[in-house]
Amino acid sequence: MASLTCVASDLVPLLNGITNTTTAADYICRQFSAVHNSFTDVAHAINNTYLLFSAYLVFAMQLGFAMLYAGSVRAKNIMNIMLTNVLGVVINGLFYYLFGFTFAFGSPSNNFIGRCELREVHGWLKEIESPPIF
Repeated sequence: MASLTCVASDLVPLLNGITNTTTAADYICRQFSAVHNSFTDVAHAINNTYLLFSAYLVFAMQLGFAMLYAGSVRAKNIMNIMLTNVLGVVINGLFYYLFGFTFAFGSPSNNFIGRCELREVHGWLKEIESPPIF
C-alpha cells in the first residue's frame, strides 16, 4: 500500500488561482492528516472487533463440539468427554498465549509466518530444564 503523505510544496503548483497558496496547501495537508488519522483509528477498531468476535465464535464452537461429543457417548462417559473438551480449550488457550499471538501478530520475518520472539518463554523453559540446586 502506498504511503499517504501530503507536502505543501507539492500542492502549491496545483493552486494557481488562489492568492495565498502556501497557507491553502498547509490547510489541505492538515485536513488530510486528520482524516488519515481518523481512518487509521477506525481500521484499528474494526480489527479489534473482528478479533474479539472471532474468538467468541471459536469459544461457541468448542461448546457445540462438547455437546456433540456428549450426545455421541453413553451416559456414564459424559463427564469424561466434558473434561476432555474443557482441557482441550485450556491447553489451546495456553498454547495460543505462548506461541500463537507472536505468530499471528509478530512483525513479519518472512512471507509465511510472523516472527516468533520467545525470549520470555525460552528463559522460562531454561529454568525448567535446569532447576536451581539448593
